[in-house]
Formats: sequence, structure tokens, C-alpha cells
Amino acid sequence: MKKENKYLEYKEKQTKTYLKTVCAFANYHDGEIIFGISDDYKVLGIDNPKDFCLNLENQINDSIKPKPDYTLKINKDTTVTLYVKKSLSTPYMYNGKTYKRNDSSTIEVDELEHKRLTLAGMNQNYEELASNKQDLTFDILKKNLKEKINIKTFNQDTLRSLNLFNDDIGYNIAASLLADINKCPGLDIVVFGSSISDIKRRKTLNNQSIIKQYYEALKIFEEEYVSEVVDNGFRKKVEKIPYDAYREAIANALIHRVWDVNANTKVEMYPDRIVISSPGGLPQGISEEQYKKGTFSLLRNPIISNVFYRLNIVEIFATGIKRINELYRESMSKPIYDVMEQAISITLPLYNINTLSKNEELIFSSMQANQKYKREELQTITGLSKDKVIRAIPMLLKRNLINKEGEGKATIYIRTDK
Repeated sequence: MKKENKYLEYKEKQTKTYLKTVCAFANYHDGEIIFGISDDYKVLGIDNPKDFCLNLENQINDSIKPKPDYTLKINKDTTVTLYVKKSLSTPYMYNGKTYKRNDSSTIEVDELEHKRLTLAGMNQNYEELASNKQDLTFDILKKNLKEKINIKTFNQDTLRSLNLFNDDIGYNIAASLLADINKCPGLDIVVFGSSISDIKRRKTLNNQSIIKQYYEALKIFEEEYVSEVVDNGFRKKVEKIPYDAYREAIANALIHRVWDVNANTKVEMYPDRIVISSPGGLPQGISEEQYKKGTFSLLRNPIISNVFYRLNIVEIFATGIKRINELYRESMSKPIYDVMEQAISITLPLYNINTLSKNEELIFSSMQANQKYKREELQTITGLSKDKVIRAIPMLLKRNLINKEGEGKATIYIRTDK
């Protein structure tokens, strides 16, 4: 029997606490509640399951507003399964409160999350709301539109066509983000030396157009990670980290982050990697696997995304993740994507084609992606001695080619192919 998780809950009998979970499923994702199973996962069944289902139906219809989309099923073992579908008219509330799942428990959402659910139920995005600041100027946007798409005239009709202005509310939040001066968060870029206590450089880019932030972030990258070398009498640029991968990651961080949180996107630049962390987890409707593979794009800020598309900064139909992965295809070190509930981070390591030792390469090539190995198993599949495996593992860990889990005899290693 499966253990309780984000999408599954067991109840021994009918208590009103299950109504909170019904709300959570209706607000965020499909889920099921199975009645007639004890806390220690014993199947007890339900007496008079038909009457039980009728009571559930009446209770849900009377207690949850608006009415969620659900079905009931009586199973052969006389347990009852309540299937709840993710529904559109969010927020769904029980006793005037809204809920979400947190692993295998159900918790009340905060005021900010409640507002997000309300906007989603109205089929509206945060960027579409009216900007608190209406005296906005757009010289940076105007300059870039003229340079990139050769626009001749820039006026309020231009802003209307970009969905940045309408007669009912004036400028929206998307317009504020693109304005020359605003009150919005932005990028906090830190360049580290040999340790995190060694800060070589720091620049905070906020209260200004996100277009300007984007190009300023690229400039800092070029200064830190791009150098010129002489090869056969010719000068050429060498990128320690693929420039296009960084460019895609910064663009993603700006157009896909949540803007209702007053926090900067962090860009941490180390000698061996860059870590970009932006507020907000994945948008509803996209899985972590879909995000990491770049197979599906769901725009959190479609207005901003459209402007960046028109400026040839991004492709509207892709998140950029697939392109980042492709840029690292020949590199031994791969990008790392860390998806959390309230944030997403991308780690871009130094581009490294193949400087592994013979033993390191043998261990790496012998491991299957996402399979767990103990050190003894690595010795067996490679034929290497204990000492050689122990000496090779630290370099594979340093280059993010494998991950380590556990400690002591319970330590396991996993190849981190993306």
C-alpha cells in the first residue's frame, strides 16, 4: 500500500478535517482521499458505504464554496475513495479558509497565496494588475524596440499593443517592470573570490527597467567569465561558462519569477560556477520533470515574456532550459536545477569537455543515470581497487557529475545526468 503523500490521504472514518484536504486538491492538483484505512495502513473498510458516500456528498456540497469537482467510488474491500480534481474557480474554501498540501499534511495558505489563487480563479496574472505608480517613462524600452525591430513611432498606442496600458486601469505592473524607474525588486549580483567571505564585487540592480537589468547582468558576466587568448596569431574569446547558457538563465529568471514577492533574484558568481536563484517555484500545471527537460513552457508573466520575445531576447515557446542543456551537451560538467516550493535555482558550472583521469572517466561511464551505487559496487563494475575509487570520487563530486547521499557505510553515489 502506498504511503500518504502530496496527492494521497487516508482516513479511518469521516471527520471534518478531510474537507481541508478536499479544498487543497481542488485549489492546486488532483488528489484522492481513501476512507476506511487506519493510521498504520490497515484496511478496515466502511460500514454501510452507500450511506457513507451520501453523507460525504452532502457535507462537501454544504461546506465547501464554490462546489469542487469530485467523484466517489466504493471499492471491493468496502473502503471509499474520494477523487478530487483540480478545479478552475479558485480559491476553494472551507469555513472561509483556503488550504494546500504540504507533503502528506494539509495546511492553511497565507494571505499572499490566497491572493494568487483569487487571481488564478479570475484567469488573471499579477502583472496585469494596475501599477501603483502611473507617472512612468519608457526611454529604455523605446530605444530597444527601435534598435531590435526598427519601430518608427513609439507612443501610448505602442504600449497598448504590448498590453502595458489600457484605459480602465492605466499602466499595469508589467509596464512598471519595464519602465525606466520603478519600485520593483531586481537582481542582486555578487562575485566571490576564493571563499564566500571573499566578496570581490557586488551590484544590486533594482528600481529600474528589467531590460536594463538584463543587459547589465550580461556585461558583468563578460567581465568575469570571458577572456581573450592568442591562438596561432589570432585573438579569440574564451568563455569559461557558455555565454548563451547564462543569457538564457538570466532571461528566465526575470520573466518567469514571481513579482509579488519583494525579493531580488540572486546571482552568485564563483570561480567554478554561477548560481541563479529566483523567487517562486514552478507555475501550476508544469511538473519538475517537464521543467528540467525543457519540454513544456507555461508562462507566469505572458506580457513581459511577449516583450522579451519581440526584443529577440527569448523564444516565446520555450523556457530556455532545453537550450541550456544542449549548450552543455559536450561538457562533462552539467547544469544543476534545484526546484523548491518557493524558489528555483540554476547552477551553471565551468564548461569542461573532458579532463577526467582514466579512472574517473571509467567510474563515470560505468554508472547508469539516476541509479544508486555504493562504493563497493563501483569497485565491482569498474574492476578498480578501493583506493583508486576513493581517490576518484571527490573530483566527480566537485564537477557535479555525481551526487552523494548518506554518510558512512550508508553512503551512495548517483550519476547526475540531466
